[in-house]
Amino acid sequence: MAAVDTTRESSTFWASVREALRGSHQDYTAGSLTRAIFLLAVPMVLEMLMESLFAIVDVFWVARLGADSVATIGLVESVLSLMYAVGMGLGLSATAMVARRVGEKDRDGAAAAGVQAIALGLLLGFGMGAPCLYFAPHFLRLMGASPAVLAVGTNFARITLGSCIVVLLLFLNNAVLRGAGDAAIAMRVLWLSNSINLVLDPCLIFGLGPFPRLGVTGAAVATMIGRGIGVAYQFHRLLKGGEHIRIFTRQIRLNLEVMLRLLTVSVTGVTQLVIPQIAWTILVRIVSVFGSAALASYTIGIRIIIFFILPAWGLSGAAASLVGQNLGAKQPERADESVWKTGLYNMLFLGGEGVLLFLFAAPVMRFFTHDPAIVPLGVSCLRILSLGNVGYAYGMVMQQAFNGAGDTFTPTVVNFFGFLFFEIPLAYALAFPLGLRSNGVYWAIAVAESAIAGVSVLLFRRGRWKEREI
Repeated sequence: MAAVDTTRESSTFWASVREALRGSHQDYTAGSLTRAIFLLAVPMVLEMLMESLFAIVDVFWVARLGADSVATIGLVESVLSLMYAVGMGLGLSATAMVARRVGEKDRDGAAAAGVQAIALGLLLGFGMGAPCLYFAPHFLRLMGASPAVLAVGTNFARITLGSCIVVLLLFLNNAVLRGAGDAAIAMRVLWLSNSINLVLDPCLIFGLGPFPRLGVTGAAVATMIGRGIGVAYQFHRLLKGGEHIRIFTRQIRLNLEVMLRLLTVSVTGVTQLVIPQIAWTILVRIVSVFGSAALASYTIGIRIIIFFILPAWGLSGAAASLVGQNLGAKQPERADESVWKTGLYNMLFLGGEGVLLFLFAAPVMRFFTHDPAIVPLGVSCLRILSLGNVGYAYGMVMQQAFNGAGDTFTPTVVNFFGFLFFEIPLAYALAFPLGLRSNGVYWAIAVAESAIAGVSVLLFRRGRWKEREI
């Protein structure tokens, strides 16, 4: 009898996995919350897993070119991350508004919100990307790039920063799809774009077969092509229609009222994400003082950490969709319960990963490089940062929950004080006066992220996010 029950449970589990990957018709405002989290989280986790795999493979190939090429990626991404923050911040408001309209069973309103978010992304992407075609090398110098880094990295910076409009649209379109509950389509988009990138990366970096040898610049070209194709597929699916949202051609027009509401929410959303990116940029600048080896170890180490954290970010994304849709359906208590359940699952997931990463930091780092100057610094980076995994797990769920409710103000305030007035001064104090050098930066990150998570939990328990209108 027990064997029959086990077989039945296994069959039900795999049926749910297939439904999640195919795209579910599930109404996320009714039925089992655990099942709703599962159906949303599976494609979101796999989506972020592919994104994290891309980050790892990208630096894996570039590491073969030497420390200066790896340092180039670290410096450029510290600037690009500010642009990411704009796209993701606008994506927060798009997810919240689309989810709320879907919860209210207003499909036309959800589509209208998506169109206005995409229009804003086009304007912002062009406005930020075009000037970077000229100013990219100046950004590298400002970040402390050596002449050797400038020599190999200028074209990489121009292509990467100049094509940021593609990245913004990729973020925004997927934010619209996730807010509607079409997480399976968002997953397929990133799997398509990153699969293309993974194939093109070594070909364009090393000149395999008919491809030119472009060095680190090849990594930028591969990324631009892969993500550009992903954006084209997103537009195709949004116009064709998913399980929960479809944009008709008659809806492709500017709606200043909806756009203004999106901008109102996204201003604090963008600020919320720009703050940690500014902090990251400053931290990179601190690490760069200790040389290319320290900067390369930081770049590789952060990519590895991202590899582990991004799937957890995908899991936490279920909280944003569930909060938005259930508040739209006038079920605040169900929204509250969904956040605590998602937080528990995320803690178990990321906490387990942290233990493995702490224990196997050395072989993981040696998989990417055997440089004797880089490996020990990278091992310290991995071990110290992995100690903050439980804090990261709860912090990202709480942040997503606030954002899903349209309350982007609360996490913005928490980030403002947590990163600018705590993490950066702590990193400076530990790195220089206390002599911990780059390790001081890593300790500051782990401590600050855990503190931010604790404060976020306390504020979430107060429940004011349930009263937010959007």
